[in-house]
Amino acid sequence: MAHKKYFFFDIDGTLTDRATGQIVPSAKTALKKLSDAGHFVAINTGRAHYKARPFFEANGFTNMVCSGGHGLVIDGVLVANPPLDYGAAKALYNETIAAGYGVLVAEDDSIDVYAKDFTFIKQMGQRLEPTRYIIEAHYEPIRDIYKMYLALPRGEEHRLPHLNHPALGHLRFEGDYMVIQPDEKRDGLLRMLDRVGGAPEDVVVFGDDINDFDMFTPPFTRVAMGNAHPRLKAMADIIAPANVDDGIYRICEAQGWF
Repeated sequence: MAHKKYFFFDIDGTLTDRATGQIVPSAKTALKKLSDAGHFVAINTGRAHYKARPFFEANGFTNMVCSGGHGLVIDGVLVANPPLDYGAAKALYNETIAAGYGVLVAEDDSIDVYAKDFTFIKQMGQRLEPTRYIIEAHYEPIRDIYKMYLALPRGEEHRLPHLNHPALGHLRFEGDYMVIQPDEKRDGLLRMLDRVGGAPEDVVVFGDDINDFDMFTPPFTRVAMGNAHPRLKAMADIIAPANVDDGIYRICEAQGWF
């Protein structure tokens, strides 16, 4: 058997064809061949656990880093999924409301979001994924905050200084709204290694977009897809062909990982 490595794959744009949302067939074949060769294979995604779980189960995974690094699934069991730092998140919530922007708050690992009014929807429209809106006129987040969605236009980030709090991550994915969620793919990966007994120098990460920057650091072997963001390619050790051009399979074969 080849020396055991620990492979971590982003989902969107890496494992999946963004046009269809489905896993690239050759990538699924590569995952099985890596597992059959004795390697550790896992997802590392910014998706919340509830959102990543269907893909995880449909494609035969048993291990996953999710929720931007906060969630850990080992042997199919969710073993960790803590919320955001409440003090930092609540301060940003108050700052956002005071500045006149709408806010949606996810208090658990589900499609539910809470708000005191419809300001977010009026300013940004509805979210671009399944969501159940719970509107309560006197709503205030008084318990766990897992994610927040801010109706913050591009170019106005300076109006919310708490965006840069070190305990919070912020990203834009789809639409113009800002998503407040963990941005700790590297730390989540390292926590996974601690639990399964792996070494950082044996890790190989695959990614394509800006939310993969955090895990594209030494000593990991970093593989950027051919369709990746230019800045991620600049951080990579290896640039694969585009994911839809069988990039994962071709690089694994070329590197002798099968």
